Amino acid sequence: MANESVPQNSPPRKRVSPRRAASVQSSGEALLDSIRFFSHTLTLAGQTLSTLLTGRFALRDLLQQMSSIGVDAAGIVLIMAITSGSVFALYTASLASSMGFTEIVGGTLAYAFFNELGPVLGGIAYAARSGAAISAEIGTMVVTEQIDALRAMAVSPIRYLVAPKVLAAVIMLPLLTTLADVVGLGAGMLSSSMNGIPTASFMASVYKYANASDLTNGLIKSVVFAFLIAIVACQQGLSTKGGATGVGRSTTRSVVLCVMLITIADVFLANLLKHHR
Repeated sequence: MANESVPQNSPPRKRVSPRRAASVQSSGEALLDSIRFFSHTLTLAGQTLSTLLTGRFALRDLLQQMSSIGVDAAGIVLIMAITSGSVFALYTASLASSMGFTEIVGGTLAYAFFNELGPVLGGIAYAARSGAAISAEIGTMVVTEQIDALRAMAVSPIRYLVAPKVLAAVIMLPLLTTLADVVGLGAGMLSSSMNGIPTASFMASVYKYANASDLTNGLIKSVVFAFLIAIVACQQGLSTKGGATGVGRSTTRSVVLCVMLITIADVFLANLLKHHR
C-alpha cells in the first residue's frame, strides 16, 4: 500500500499594512535625503574653503556681500539683543532682589550674553534674515538658469557667489555679535536700574564675574555659526528645483536647517570652550 504524503501546513504569511509600508518608505527617503544633504554640504564646504585659501574671488564681490547680508541684518540682531537683555535683566533683578544677591545681576547677564545669548540669538536672527536671503537669491538664479549661464561662460558659481557670501558672513556675524553684546548689556543695565539695581553695582558685578575669555568664546561660536549658515543657505539655494515654489521651499528649509545646526553646534562648542575660561 503506497504511503500517502501528508501535506504540511505552511505558516501564514504576515501581510504588511499599506500604512506601515508607506512609513518605512518615508523613513528610507528621509535617511537618503539626510545623507545626500550632508554629502553635498561637505563637498561645497571643501570647494569653498579651497577657493578662499587660494584667494580666487573678487574683493568687490566681498564688500557687496558684507553690505547686503551683514549690514542689512544689523536691525533684527540689535532688536533681539535689546529685548532679550531687558527681559533677562528684569527676571534676574527681581529674583536677586528677593534673595538679597543684587551684586550678581550684572555679572550674570554679562556672562550669559557673552557666552550664549549674543552668539546664539545673533546667529538665529542672522539665519532668519541673511540665510533666507542667500538661499532665495541663489535659488532664483538656479530656476532662471543664470547658474547654468555662469558655467557656460566658464565662471565658477563657487568663486562668484558662494565664496564671497561665506567670507562676508564669517566677517560680519562676529561684529554683529559684539555689537549685540554691548547693546544687550546696556539694555540690561537700564532694565536693572529700573528694578532697583544701582548702575554702579551692576557694572562692578560685570567686572567681577565676566572676563575677556567669555567674549572670546562667544566670538568663536559666532564664526562657526556664520560658516554653517552661509554654507547651508548656499547649498539649499543651489539644490533648488521646481520654479518659484521650489525657491520658497529652499528658503524655508534653509532657515530650519540653520537653526537646528546652530543649536546642535552650540552644545558641542559650549562643552569644548568651557575649559578655556
